Amino acid sequence: MTDSAPRHPDASADTSADSAADTAPAAHSAAAATAPAAHSAAADTTDPAAVDIVVFGATGFVGSLVAAYLARREQAGDGGPTTVALAGRNRDRLARTRSDLPGSPDWPLITADSTDVDSLRAMARRARVVITTVGPYTRYGEDLVRVCAEEGTDYVDLTGEVLFAHRSAERNDATARDTGARIVHSCGFDSVPSDIGMFVLHRAVEEAGAGPLVAVDMVVRSMKGGFSGGTVDSLRAQSEEERASRDAARLVTDPYALSPDRAAEPDLGPEPDLTVASLEPTGGTGWGGPFFMAPYNTRVVRRSNALTGHAYGPRLRYREVIATGSSPVGRLKALVLSVGTKLGFAALTTPALRRPLSVVVPDPGEGPDEASRESGHFHTRHQGVTHDGSFFHADVAAQGDPGYVATAIMLSEAALTLVHAGERLPGDGGGVLTPATGLGAPYVERLRAAGVTVTAGPGRAPQDR
Repeated sequence: MTDSAPRHPDASADTSADSAADTAPAAHSAAAATAPAAHSAAADTTDPAAVDIVVFGATGFVGSLVAAYLARREQAGDGGPTTVALAGRNRDRLARTRSDLPGSPDWPLITADSTDVDSLRAMARRARVVITTVGPYTRYGEDLVRVCAEEGTDYVDLTGEVLFAHRSAERNDATARDTGARIVHSCGFDSVPSDIGMFVLHRAVEEAGAGPLVAVDMVVRSMKGGFSGGTVDSLRAQSEEERASRDAARLVTDPYALSPDRAAEPDLGPEPDLTVASLEPTGGTGWGGPFFMAPYNTRVVRRSNALTGHAYGPRLRYREVIATGSSPVGRLKALVLSVGTKLGFAALTTPALRRPLSVVVPDPGEGPDEASRESGHFHTRHQGVTHDGSFFHADVAAQGDPGYVATAIMLSEAALTLVHAGERLPGDGGGVLTPATGLGAPYVERLRAAGVTVTAGPGRAPQDR
């Protein structure tokens, strides 16, 4: 198979060399401070080459879901006038993908290759925003994000790879600030529920005047969805780099690996990614066990906090867990989950086990059928406590498989936010950003309109229930 839709580290990135070469990235800086007018209206359609959104990886599994979602939005007249193009290496496959879309839209097809920088640059120059689902991003994404930053083209992806996101920020942030490009990583199940949940939680705290947060747990209360070959491919790509480089291994385990200034971060002692914890200190009940996406999501949230001047809290302790129920059974389940998660990571990233596991692990590019995708769901809750002891919570939930259906919604609406939100976008222009800092409140509004639950408000201490 070619393209795929991983859950972690890349919540839904389409993978493999073929998929990378079978797609064509482009991006455009959404609310660039240097060119706000460019974000106040749709692309100039008098120029036949100009489009609002390019879907790079459109023939892959998740790329095709994104294209279908955008086509349905267009068919229904939702979301504002938006011009879309499909991009990839193989024009015939792109044409077949387009013909299968709802309403059979007459969208332009763009031939480009993730290994051909000139084709990527030409793509970026045609688009306001590039959606890319081609991963692993450490293999196939670095040239694309660079040319988007250089060309002032906004960009959204699905990465859950610490090393890729770190390098992107290190190499492209200054350029993107200069050109106004909004480079917004991790706009799928990695890491929208985490980052946007934290964003609305903080807004509720701010509105209540309750002061900075000191501890927040993001608790996965329920989740049903498949695990894809693309996820495994991305996980393996990062682990290979960790084995080859001690510096890479140290970076991946640093809780503040994505923070813009490591020296400005607090020393809170150990901050383990895969943890077993009581949920009572932050206003919950029972126990939580390791959440396999925490090693990436937590770093995105910490980057958002840093990019906003540590507005969430200067000494915020943030972690993510899966709810396992009340003690003592809940604690036992959490401990079993901890062992299983660690063994699972080890097995999936051990080269000698790759062939034996191929019997049960799907190939990159494969995904569940429509009935399975539609039967999925997720519900996360951020529960936090402020410096004065006040409790708050925020909920993010959606129907549909998190790594496929929900991810297609979240990624598409991120791009549409960049196209249509204009001066309402947060911050003062471009840079390597997060969903919270690059998309903010306009994105929350679009998610809600698309059927994603996003709420926040005061909570109660466990003893008051």
